[in-house]
Amino acid sequence: MKLYKRHIFDKIQPYIGDDTILVLLGARQVGKTHILRYIEQYLKKRNRNTLFYDLEYPELLALLNLGTEAFVTDLENRGHRKGEEIFVFIDEIQYLENPSSFLKIMADHHKHIRLIVSGSSTFDIKTKFTDSLAGRTLQFEVFPLSFAEFLTFKESAYTNTDNLSPAGLQQMKLLYAEYITFGGYPKIVLEPDGTKKKQHLLQLIDTYIRKDIRDLADVTDIAKFNGLLKILSSQSAQLLNISALSRETGISQPTVSKYLSILEETFVIKRVTPFSRSPKVEISKNPKVFFLDSGLQTLLWLSDFPTTMLGNVFETNVFGELIKRYGRQNINYWRTKSGLEVDFVVHRNSTLTALEVKSNFQAFSDRTITSFCRKHSITDWQVVGLEGKKTSRHALYPWEIS
Repeated sequence: MKLYKRHIFDKIQPYIGDDTILVLLGARQVGKTHILRYIEQYLKKRNRNTLFYDLEYPELLALLNLGTEAFVTDLENRGHRKGEEIFVFIDEIQYLENPSSFLKIMADHHKHIRLIVSGSSTFDIKTKFTDSLAGRTLQFEVFPLSFAEFLTFKESAYTNTDNLSPAGLQQMKLLYAEYITFGGYPKIVLEPDGTKKKQHLLQLIDTYIRKDIRDLADVTDIAKFNGLLKILSSQSAQLLNISALSRETGISQPTVSKYLSILEETFVIKRVTPFSRSPKVEISKNPKVFFLDSGLQTLLWLSDFPTTMLGNVFETNVFGELIKRYGRQNINYWRTKSGLEVDFVVHRNSTLTALEVKSNFQAFSDRTITSFCRKHSITDWQVVGLEGKKTSRHALYPWEIS
């Protein structure tokens, strides 16, 4: 299997070889195993000793559940010399009965064994990881492919998006339209056939519901949970109303809130809170809800991939690009009681950027966003679009977001 470099590797690389256990967190099929294998390949090229344990295999899971002594003995049986440095990869660490105890003992007593592990959800990790791991682990969140990574995985000739020719710009728009439609899950990106893309993504959804949700959430009515997912997918990029969701799905408000937390902790959705420096004046406390992958959103919503670009799907896609670049906690939206709205307020280090999303640049008016910027002394604003003519220095294609 060809291994492509993911951008997160540059964040991980400085910590490889430290005493800290490196933990990769992300949804199913988002590419965590691929990244582990890439790091393994990187280390092997530097003549470092490595071993890989995939806990999807019952015999390996049973072995590690016996405890650290059995694990260390197994390493020695596989040729590892006691006391020598070795990098050990453990895929799907959350399957262990007590991963906290296992990792704590390894971190404290076997520092020459450098662990790099993955987990499929922060929900699992939070329920099984304890405070005893404080200072012993460093966590990295893995998301579906960014558009730049999408181009790499597609082995596109258009990896340099600066100064595109008219033909190159048109090709880039077509590639981005594909990215919006099918999303950024690596297996979906690499599959050339549209029908197979749909089947792979449906299988991912089915596995998530059958395995993760049943195991993690104790969902007693899968049909109602499916109904909630479908409604949420239609409302991506919109204000979240828990009481309305409760009425529509027949699920109690406390249970709706519980399911929303699980969907967020398993990297399916993100709730985005409003930006405000004067809470009494601006919008109520309702967050917006966004899916983290536009392909997953549209398949849940429409049961198929759309043939035309829908505005809220484009906004969902741009949101995904923003969190991959700036992090889940650094994006807000702004809305006043009178209904004036700015799609995103992005925290970039110590500065703020206001950002509006429009499918077509010609549908954009700068009245609201410039008013918002004046009010909050923000000097930078942008409008992100895909179609129409860029008429201002503030106008960007999504691949130009920096």
